[in-house]
Amino acid sequence: MHCPFCSATDTRVVDSRLGAEGDQVRRRRKCGSCGERFTTYEVADLNMPRVLKSDGVGEAFNVEKLRAGMMLALEKRPVSMSSIDRAIQQIKKKILSSGLREVKSHWIGERVMHELRELDGVAYIRFASVYRSFNDIDEFVETINLMEQKAATQSDN
Repeated sequence: MHCPFCSATDTRVVDSRLGAEGDQVRRRRKCGSCGERFTTYEVADLNMPRVLKSDGVGEAFNVEKLRAGMMLALEKRPVSMSSIDRAIQQIKKKILSSGLREVKSHWIGERVMHELRELDGVAYIRFASVYRSFNDIDEFVETINLMEQKAATQSDN
């Protein structure tokens, strides 16, 4: 690891800790030449499956596209960034654990809706209205009624 201050290659690890719920390693390093300390993060470089769009065209998985869609639905909602990051990590884990080389965009959309339902009901409705192409108010009402039924069932348990 090159020192970001003097570019020397003589750096050593002073401390290592797990970070981000065990998905990364945080390392404190010290440069042997200039003595400066800095932090590095080590994460596994996993190959995400390709995403098959509804028109059959495949594209590389793009976590920023996933984040942008969720952020749009969550705009001006009281949800912390750490909760959003955890939801995105959950979606990525589900995709990776599928073991598939290609995943349909519809499947990813369903995972996003599941995570949004857990985070914020309004964001879920926003996302669902675009994702499922609601055509009229009745579809909104039906989706809200289903959410209320699930919430009532969960509170009974």
